[in-house]
This record gives sequence, C-alpha cells and structure tokens, in this order.
Amino acid sequence: MFKSFPMRVAGLALVLAAAAGCSSKKAPIYEHENFADSGTFSRSYPVTDAQTCEAARRALLSQGYIITSSDPKLVSGHKSFQQTGESHMEISFSVVCADDGSEGHHATMFANALQDRYALKKTNNSASVGVGVLGSVSMPIGSSDDSMVKVASETVSSPKFYERFFTLVELFLPPEAKKAAHIKDKPKPDLGVPEAKTAQAPLAPPAAEPAPAPAEAAPAASEPVAPPPEAAPIAPAENAEPAPTTETVTPPPQSSLPPPTEPISAIPVSGE
Repeated sequence: MFKSFPMRVAGLALVLAAAAGCSSKKAPIYEHENFADSGTFSRSYPVTDAQTCEAARRALLSQGYIITSSDPKLVSGHKSFQQTGESHMEISFSVVCADDGSEGHHATMFANALQDRYALKKTNNSASVGVGVLGSVSMPIGSSDDSMVKVASETVSSPKFYERFFTLVELFLPPEAKKAAHIKDKPKPDLGVPEAKTAQAPLAPPAAEPAPAPAEAAPAASEPVAPPPEAAPIAPAENAEPAPTTETVTPPPQSSLPPPTEPISAIPVSGE
C-alpha cells in the first residue's frame, strides 16, 4: 500500500505538468491577421498612379534609400542601419500604386516595409592531420571567418512609421495637383529608425566683444558754436635794398629890389 502511494503522486504530477503545458500554448501568429481596413499601409492621392509612384520614389531618395527598382507603378528600395559593432539592420521598402478607376485622377498607394536583422557570426577553421597509427586527427589552426547572418525578419507595422512616409510623399506631389486638392505643405518628417543620441559637451560661451569707445558729446543747441580761429595774414618779407626816396628842393626867395637899368662900371682903385 505504501509502495503504490509514491506512484500515484508521480502520476498526478505528470498530469498537472501536461495540463500546465497545454494552458501556456501560444496562439498561432496568423490569428492576429484580422484583415481589417485600418488604413495603415495605404493612402489615396488626387493624382495619377504614375505621379503617385514618382512622388514615393523622390520621398525615399530624400531619406537616403537606395532605389533598386523603379517602374511607373512599382518602387522598391532599401536602407541600412549599423546599430552596434556586431549587429546590423536593413529596411526594405516596397511601394505599389494603383489607379482607382474614377473619372478624375485618383490613385491609391500601398506601402510595405520589411525589417531584417543581422548578427556577426564567427566560424573557426580546422585542419586534419594524418598520423600513421592513430589515423587522421582534426586540429584547429587558429583562423576564423566573420560573416553577417540574418537572425530575424519582420514587417514593420507601426502606424506612425507609415504616417510619416505618406506625409512626406505629399510634399513631392505636383504643385498644381496639391493646389487643386487644397493640400497644404507640411514640414518634412523624419523617416527612419532613430539612433541613440550621445551626450554632447556644452559649448563654450562666445568671447565678449570689446565695448565701443564712447562718442564725443555734441554741443548743446542752445550754446553758440565758436567759429574756428582764422590764421593771421602773413606779412611779406622786406627787400634788402631800401626804396628810393624823393626830396623836394625849396627855391631861394626872390629880391624885392628893381632890376638895374644901367650897367655898373668898375670903381677905379687909387694908385693905378
């Protein structure tokens, strides 16, 4: 009786473990595909299908995507991201443009992005050495090959990711089509995977500029402004030779006696 009790306990434990395993079984991934019209992967534009795909091609080129296929109704491109030294990621973009068949120019764009992750894998090389008695022995020679191996692949399903892409496509539509549809230009969004931002050192404050010299105070309007002093006239240099002087000669006074009528004879001298 005591020997059968442990067996019953072990059997009960096995049954409970099996029940726990069944309850933790995850639902298949296709159960999440409800095929609802969420509008995440599509957008309509008031232009032709060729103009819609051309705008999508320009939008991808503006964000650094490499275009691998470009048809009037199909555009494909990819972009690489190096997250760390041993991990790599690549986004493959596929765009299909279809005409709505209405009277006006209207087309629907279907966009899909696939995210592939790669990891660095190291492989060691070995060589076989033949020994006469023991046979061939495999010995490592110390070399290794590094290669990037795909470890995961997933469809990007973020609504914000596609919303930014569709908004960017509107900027590259023909101007006349945007004017007719009353589409206003929006700022270009950032399309891609954000990278970790590194802290940047604070920038040094700019050197203070020297203060300008104070300007001389202008005289008040009420005070008279004195005219600048005039230079004194320069006197001409004197000549070395004196200038000639003119003297006036005064004539002798005239006699008041009458002029003589007879000639005066000589008076004889005594003794001759």
